[in-house]
Amino acid sequence: MRTLDNWLAYQQQIHPRGIDMGLDRVREVWQRMGVPRPAPVVVTVGGTNGKGSTIAFMQAMLRAGGMRVGSYTSPHILRYNERVQIDGSEADDAALVGAFERVEAARGDSSLTYFEFGTLAAFDLFARAGLDVALLEVGLGGRLDAVNIIDPDCAVVVTVDLDHMEYLGPDRESIGREKAGILRAGLPAIIGDSNPPRSLLEHARAIAALPEILGRDFGWSPEPGGLRWWHRDPQQPRHGESAGGGGDSVSLRGTLALEGAFQYHNAATAIATLRALGGRVRWDANAILGVAHAAGERPFLAGRLQHIGARPDVVIDVGHNPQAARELAHWLDRYAVAGLTRAVFGALADKDIEGVAAALGARIDRWYLAGLVEESARGETAGRLLERVRAALPEADCTEFASVPAALAAARGDASPDDRIIAFGSFHVVAPVLRAHRL
Repeated sequence: MRTLDNWLAYQQQIHPRGIDMGLDRVREVWQRMGVPRPAPVVVTVGGTNGKGSTIAFMQAMLRAGGMRVGSYTSPHILRYNERVQIDGSEADDAALVGAFERVEAARGDSSLTYFEFGTLAAFDLFARAGLDVALLEVGLGGRLDAVNIIDPDCAVVVTVDLDHMEYLGPDRESIGREKAGILRAGLPAIIGDSNPPRSLLEHARAIAALPEILGRDFGWSPEPGGLRWWHRDPQQPRHGESAGGGGDSVSLRGTLALEGAFQYHNAATAIATLRALGGRVRWDANAILGVAHAAGERPFLAGRLQHIGARPDVVIDVGHNPQAARELAHWLDRYAVAGLTRAVFGALADKDIEGVAAALGARIDRWYLAGLVEESARGETAGRLLERVRAALPEADCTEFASVPAALAAARGDASPDDRIIAFGSFHVVAPVLRAHRL
């Protein structure tokens, strides 16, 4: 019998391309499997950044309301099992292997990518789990992503910015058009971008979707000791701090369970989504609140401005494109340290490394540049990483390292207790840093 690792290695070999966008192959296998619907209520979440956080907020609120929830996200950080959660717990190896066997039995001569294979396995597990709600993260784009074979009850586009341009197009309008493909006629379309591309709104209008836009239809504002969430239509029923509440705003006392000002946008988007589902779901908005997790505690969501060490402060973040880097820059500005900020940085070769470096600029006192060729076939080498960071920041203080652990060890060796080490640029950076931290 194949182990989980055996199955994952097999899935990487059965299709000639790692990414092969299109729905025909995956839909054909899904139909052979009996078109399992993941849950009675399905929410599809796309966008450039913020998908995982928005799903984490929704999952917490729904579970606090007594709903049985499944979430499918990607990529994972340490274990493949992270991608498939059922009622707050990761799917175990045996469950995943069983789902892979069922996908393989239905596959026949059809070729599936690694992501398509895993997506069908997640649908299979969810359909067997007796869920109330399934939260599905779009892997890449939207229109041609495997997740899009499912018709959602509500579609969410969290943000639209420049990433994966070789697949989605050269500008925000092109990318917005691809992400708009997850919207459905006559159904809610929650847009967590206050300046969405025209193409996204035009598609919503063309299919008669029901868009709600951050800053126009819903949003948030700070209050002493908390925040206020608002919605512009006072005629519609509202959910507040307990299911079934009323009014056109909700006041919450406390801090969000995830750090970063952008997380307030994600939280507002999550609340607007659950509100749009009306009486089909029960939820409690208070579940998005919490206190900052101390180093070593289980995080609300791993790898999002997560503190894993103190004196020096060690922070990990999966941000890997210019939009995410701009948000990281805002966070660094807001939370200054007495010492230096040292960056352990690595990236995939197809990312806008120059744009990421430019967004951070002089906020990074020293760069520890890690090659990712050992972590991914798409990883950038340390030498090329140095060239590309210096192209954006000619005066940057940079040192090359062959691997993330080597870069992290050097940063830790150089750091004083008052310094900060931020390790970011890819899931492939965060994973080895977490592994090193747990040793």
